Parts: sequence; structure tokens; C-alpha cells
Amino acid sequence: MSGQLKVIPTDIAGVLVLEPQVFGDARGFFYESFNQRLFNEATGLDVHFVQDNHSRSARGVLRGLHLQLPPHAQGKLVRVTSGSVFDVAVDVRTASPTYGQWVGVELSEDNRRQLWIPPGLAHGFLVTSESADFLYKTTDYYTPAAERSIRWDDPALDIGWPLDGSPTLSARDAAAPGLAQAQHSFSPFA
Repeated sequence: MSGQLKVIPTDIAGVLVLEPQVFGDARGFFYESFNQRLFNEATGLDVHFVQDNHSRSARGVLRGLHLQLPPHAQGKLVRVTSGSVFDVAVDVRTASPTYGQWVGVELSEDNRRQLWIPPGLAHGFLVTSESADFLYKTTDYYTPAAERSIRWDDPALDIGWPLDGSPTLSARDAAAPGLAQAQHSFSPFA
């Protein structure tokens, strides 16, 4: 059984919301969470995923904003299998007309949406349910030496996180620099 994949562009070039076709009945549901051929045809992309990651976080945990520098820049296909998150992509491609802008999307077990975040964008998410299982595929391997972070609450970005109080952060995320101070060389715009 193969489904269809609805692709919804966002205000940042290359960032796409994906909605898989879900088949449901009284027994429950079925859908293809990933099909390389369908993904390529629906998005017009030809990417190769090399790593899958899975995190579980409690309500109020904010992870990000993270990226990897070239030549280890990562594209990410992200989704939530349990709970819900507010997922954010920030354009850090210096030659991009949307440099410094962000898009945010709710990803949840109920809406089954996925977000494609191309290389050259920083990524983060805030857990808005009691807990959330967050899964993502990457186009390059995790490379600690290439990893960078940007401060989640940088006033220059003005991200509209749906927060009640302060988020729970890792020490690394709490100490991250703002966009202007962060090393994030992504040129030319791609």
C-alpha cells in the first residue's frame, strides 16, 4: 500500500511541510512514514539520508537551535510520534533573502506532519505536550567538530516560542551565542 505525500511550502525557500496520506479504520491507522521514491517525487529533491535519531523530552524542554557547518551540513526530515512540539527552522544562509528569518510548525502524533529542513538552517523545537518522541533523519552524520548552536531567545530572531515560563535547556543551549556572534558560514544561497 503506497500513499501520497502533500507538500506545503513555507515562507523560507526549501523548508517544506509534508503531510503523508493516512489510511484509517476502526482498527487504527497505517501510513508510510518515509518512502524515498515518494519523497523525491513530491519534493523534487534527491537527498540521501544516512542517520536516524530519536529523542524523548518532557514538557517545556527546548532543544536548539542547532546546525552543522559544511562540509558536514545536515538536511533533516523531522517528525513526532508521540506528543507534540513547536518546531522551528531558522535561515542562516548568509546570501539568502530570508537570512535571519524563521518558520515554526506544530508537529504532533495527531497531525502526523513532517518538516524538511535543508542544510543551511538552524533547527530547534519546544515540547508542548507532557512528553514527546521526536524522530529525524539526517543527510550527514553527526560530526561534533562541525556542530554549532544559536541562542534560542536571540532578540534579533524574535522567535514566537509558545512558552509558559522559562524552558528547560541543556548547558550548551543556555550558553549559545546569538546569530550575529555564531559561526554559520553557508554561502552561496542554495
